Amino acid sequence: MAWNEPGNNDKDPWKNKGGKNQGPPDLDELLNDLGKKVSGIFGGKGNNRSSGGSGKSFSSIGISLILIIGLVVYAFSGFYTIKEAEKGIVLRFGQFSGTVDPGINWKWTFIDRIIPIDMQSTREMQASGFMLTQDENVVQVEMQIQYRVVDARNYVFSVTNADDSLSQSLDSALRYVVGHAKMDDILTSGREQIRQSVWQELEKVIEPYNLGLLIVDVNFKDARPPNEVKDAFDDAIAAQEDEVRFLREAEAYARGIEPRARGRVKRMEQEALAYKQQTVLDAEGEVARFEKILPEYQAAPEVTRQRLYIATMEKVYSNASKVMVDVDGGNNMMYLPLDKIMQQQQSTNQRTTPQSYSQPQTQSGINSSPSSSTGRNDRFNSGRN
Repeated sequence: MAWNEPGNNDKDPWKNKGGKNQGPPDLDELLNDLGKKVSGIFGGKGNNRSSGGSGKSFSSIGISLILIIGLVVYAFSGFYTIKEAEKGIVLRFGQFSGTVDPGINWKWTFIDRIIPIDMQSTREMQASGFMLTQDENVVQVEMQIQYRVVDARNYVFSVTNADDSLSQSLDSALRYVVGHAKMDDILTSGREQIRQSVWQELEKVIEPYNLGLLIVDVNFKDARPPNEVKDAFDDAIAAQEDEVRFLREAEAYARGIEPRARGRVKRMEQEALAYKQQTVLDAEGEVARFEKILPEYQAAPEVTRQRLYIATMEKVYSNASKVMVDVDGGNNMMYLPLDKIMQQQQSTNQRTTPQSYSQPQTQSGINSSPSSSTGRNDRFNSGRN
């Protein structure tokens, strides 16, 4: 049954008593009811027969309360936190207003906007691709850089996207350096030089843009030829490695031979010096011996000549393998002493000292007694005659 049909017993939702259709209730009545409820909460006494002025006061109190609650909520909504490794960029109505340090800060909600920027983390970026070298070869190069933000304002406002600008600058610097290098240097011995050149060229490219970035490190990850010619380049690289290995082995061999050669040279020099000193001393000894014989020769020339002759013949016969026996009044007889010959051969094989060391023995022969030499002299004279 509808509420406005007859017999519904005052079930009008608008409280239209008496059956008169007076329309919806007045707004003042609604505010009056709200004021009564609020005053009841705060200990006030509601009066259904209060005047219209009291209803207006209750409505102003409610509005003030709503405003206070809204202000509290607004104040608490402005607090925010910047992490330890970050720095905040403050935008007021979309315009840069300043930066804030890590910690708890406050902003004007709906007016300020905070952009946190990580200032301590090290970021990575890679660049790779097929590139043309100076000697017109194609090589695939992969480079990686590490960087971090040092100026938050320049990082956000200098360019539209600092990371994208850095990526394009890295690709440009890498292609420029590879284009001015030879393929053998890129693949083998020139990798460090390529890395340093890319680092310098990249810093030169990004410097005018003030990106607020600092390049921490540049890593040359990989460089390889295209797959179609990879086998040929592997053979070439292996040959270069063999060349380097052979060079190192030759250098090691030279380092091993040179000290031994220097040792032999030093030994030969010492032997030459020793031979020189030996020869000088032998000559001085001979001179001293003849100087000693000279007064004796001047005193008795014939005797001295005989003594020299005998000493010389003793020296000659001592090395002879034949023995001649001179017998007075009989025939001369010669025989071969085999035992002496064998001993002489053994002593000759084992002899290490030069013949000049036997000079003192001849000196003793020279100083032998004249009586014994005189008898032998008679036999030699008879033999010569």
